This record gives sequence, structure tokens and C-alpha cells, in this order.
Amino acid sequence: MRYFLLFTFSFYCSISLSQAHDITVSDDFEGNGTINTWYGDDCGINTSLDNPFPSELNNSNTVLEYHDTGGQYANIGFDVVNNFDLRNESTFTIKVYVPASGLTGNQPNQVSLKLQNSDLSEPWSTQTEIIKPLTLDEWQTITFDFSTDEYINLDASSLPPTERSDFNRVLFQFNSENNNDQVLAYIDDVSYSGTIPAPPEPPIYENLVWSDEFDVDGPIDSEKWFHQTKLPQGGSWYNGEIQHYTDRTDNSYVEDGVLKIVAKKESFTDQGYTKQYTSARLNSKFAFTYGKVEIRAKLPTGIGTWPAIWMLGKNISEEGAYWFNEGFGTTPWPACGEIDIMEHWGKDQNNVTSATHTPSSFGNTINKGARYIETASTAFHIYTLEWTPEKLVFSIDDIVHLTYKPNNKNADTWPFDEEQYMLLNIAIEPQIESSFDSSTMEIDYIRIYEEGPAPVLAVIEEISSKAYPVPFTNQLSIQVEDVSNQNTTLKIYSNDGKLIQSEKVEIINNKFIVNDLGHLQNGLYYFKFEINRQPYSVKVIKN
Repeated sequence: MRYFLLFTFSFYCSISLSQAHDITVSDDFEGNGTINTWYGDDCGINTSLDNPFPSELNNSNTVLEYHDTGGQYANIGFDVVNNFDLRNESTFTIKVYVPASGLTGNQPNQVSLKLQNSDLSEPWSTQTEIIKPLTLDEWQTITFDFSTDEYINLDASSLPPTERSDFNRVLFQFNSENNNDQVLAYIDDVSYSGTIPAPPEPPIYENLVWSDEFDVDGPIDSEKWFHQTKLPQGGSWYNGEIQHYTDRTDNSYVEDGVLKIVAKKESFTDQGYTKQYTSARLNSKFAFTYGKVEIRAKLPTGIGTWPAIWMLGKNISEEGAYWFNEGFGTTPWPACGEIDIMEHWGKDQNNVTSATHTPSSFGNTINKGARYIETASTAFHIYTLEWTPEKLVFSIDDIVHLTYKPNNKNADTWPFDEEQYMLLNIAIEPQIESSFDSSTMEIDYIRIYEEGPAPVLAVIEEISSKAYPVPFTNQLSIQVEDVSNQNTTLKIYSNDGKLIQSEKVEIINNKFIVNDLGHLQNGLYYFKFEINRQPYSVKVIKN
């Protein structure tokens, strides 16, 4: 990557994240609700069914269908982003229709509402419940009031519901549990009488804290990278891999602004073992917690190749790894956590995957996602991880294919609250095709961003741009020379470096127009955008 950024101004002001107003909890299944986490437990669920029984009480177009086909503990439910406070508001309301033709067995016709704490390993252990009778074959409004209705605490030692604020999960269950009878029911207009605190605004990772643009030809930058070459005990890398990792420039080097990691078929002896394949495994000498990682890469080919761009906990007790050598190796895998930003198997060409490995799921983990990239090995693509205290989001060219966000975060599901470091490597599987000779993973750049003040940026090789009118009031036109028609993302920063807004704009005939700027206060602003991966900053005044 030949062109990068000059920091012309740095603003060390703090960026405050404003707290949104409290939010309601409701759903009318017409697209107007705030509940987006509905799920069915051992039953069928459809949140967008045409209302099969419109009536005067409920003539809405869409309802939720609940279909217990014999699940012993079938229920439906949703989670909320912050806890209910039943000390202030304690009423929940739904509309329900249960057709007699949808029932089997002789269970009582009833619906129960259960409140649970999803942060517990056994969320039901401290639940409270209200049960209400139902009339069949008609819509009815059911109200559950934990301040006046009879309730059941599963744990008799629990406080009364109206003295609690530890519930963040709502369950509905029809015709009791611990049976295999069937129930078909319809629900509409779910609501809670109070509000819950809105979640904080998500962090904005704009501050570049570490990068490698691979601008200097030759060996890798030893200030940023460490060659991990020490074999594990037994003389073989994990998963039956058959390569030696070396620190030679034959297997890793920089050329024409690109890092090249090369897997080769060759006899090589090291540490008393002779192997028929070599490659490289790089550890970053930078570790961090939370942020955005962006890598532009082109992948190798060949059945048996296994390239990866990934992360491990800095505390991993892996002898020979950089951070282990530095004295941080205290925790075994997978308790240290592993984040696979990109994995690719040559035996499944163009299927690119991401995954997480934790004590709760590792090895053939269930926490994975994939995307088919037709040009994975013939063109560069941008692989991105956004890592917040709440979730991990994986995307390729800005298209998300995996989000990891466990409801119950603990050491088993979420070891991702400690520092992690980057790894780059190509492994060789035992099933490597006999015709394989060599293949290369190319990386144009790696950039890591964290929260913090966003610097105003300039370009090493400036291309003239014009903004008018200056000062502007409600609309601004920006003209850039010799640019074909394309889209870009415009980011507007205040004079103190705070990001004000971000939006997609279309460059047509070397110009784009930004409308509806009247809401900006008078003052100095910086309009930032990129063209062909090259950044620009235009200073303008609002009046």
C-alpha cells in the first residue's frame, strides 16, 4: 500500500457517548414494535403470519403464530437490552387467540408469562410466573400484573417481583409444561407498561492505533511482527498439519507494497524434524482489547492449503509464541479465546469462513459463518472484524456474514474481554494435493482502530478539490478532478475532531452534492472521504 495518511492535526478531546432516552417494550407484528429477539424453544414460531381470525377486538393484519407440536417444555420468548424494573412498573399485556381445533390432550386452557434472568447459567432458577385462564376460539386481552395478580416464584426464597429489577427475559407458555400435547395459538399486541433504559450508543472505532502498510520491500518489519517457528511438543503443528514455519524471506517478505506469505513444497529440516513443506506464521507485537480490524488480502489456492488471519488471547500458554516468550502465557486454549477473522480451505475454494472458539464451543465450533467469494484468490477483498464489549461482527467487503453475541457472557462464552494479538499464516493439511508446488497469501494492509479522537487527515499526494459555496448553509458541492463515477462514504467532523455524521454519496461527473446540512451549527468542519482507497479531507465553514 503506497499511499497513506499524514496526521495534520490531532485533537485530544474526549468523545462523549450520549445516552438515548428510555425505550418502550412492545410489538404489534406490523413493523412498529421494539422487540426484535423473538425465538421459539422446542416449538414453531412465525412472527409475520396473516391474521387468521380478524375480529372487532383484533383486526390487525399480522400476528405471531405459536405452534407447540409436542415439545415437553415448549415456549416462546424474547430478551431485552436492559432489565425491567418491576419496582416501578409491573404490568404486561398481550392479545391471544387459541382455536380449539389446534389442541390435543386434556391440559388446562391457560397462558403463563414467566420472567427470567438470561444472564444466569440457569435462567429459570429465579423466575417468577403468572398463569391466566383462556377462552377458546376468540381474541381476548390478557393482562399480567405482578403487583396485584397471584404469582409463583420458582425459588420460594426469592423476593416478591415488585421488589426486583433482575429480569430481562419474557416467556409465554400455553397449557402448562411437562407434557407432549399440542397447542396452536396466536399472539398480538405485546406490551410492557413501563420503559427500560436504552443501551448506550455503540462505540465508534475511528482512531487508528496500529497498522502495517507494507511499504518497505524486503523482510517483514521486526518492530511489528515476530516469526513463530518453535514446534509444539511432539514435533508437529496442531490438526495434523505437516509444514515447518520458518523465519526465512523465502516464506515471508514484502514486495511492491504487499506482504507475501508463501507456502512451498520443499524438504526442510529444523529442530530435529524434516518436513516436506514450509510456510510462515507471524505474531503481531501489538495486542489490544475492543476495536476494528481491517485487512485487505488475496488468498492462496491449492487443495490442502489452509490460510488464516486470526487472533488469540495475549495470555495463551503456547510455548514459542511471542507473548508467551514475553511472560504473558497463563491460560490454555480455548480459555484464552480465539477469533478467526478469515479462514479458507483450498479443498473448498472460494468459501471463506469466520469463527470463534471458546470453552463453550471449540474445534468444530458451532459459532461460525461463511460467505462465497468467487474471486477470493484472484482479487483483493477487505476482511473486517468489529469487536465491542457486546459482540463480534465479521464482514467481507462491508457485508456481514457472522455476528457472535452470546446472551449469557461468562468465562465459557466470552473470554473476549482481554487483549488479543494478530496471527497470519498458511498451514498445510495432510491431504495436500501431490501437484502442489507453492502458493501465496498477499496482504495489502492491516489497520486497527480504537475509540478516541479522530484526527483530521491529509494525503501525501494531494489531488485538488473544490467545495462551494463557502461558507455553506444547507447544501455543499465538492468537486474532485479526474474521478470516474463511483460511490464513497462521506464523514463530517467538527473542528474538535468529533464525528458528526456519516453517509453514502455518489460521485457523478467528478462531483458530489451533500444536502440537508442546515442542522449543523455555524463553525468549521472537515469533510473526509476516500477515492480508490485514497483519503481526502476538505475544510469548510458553515454559516
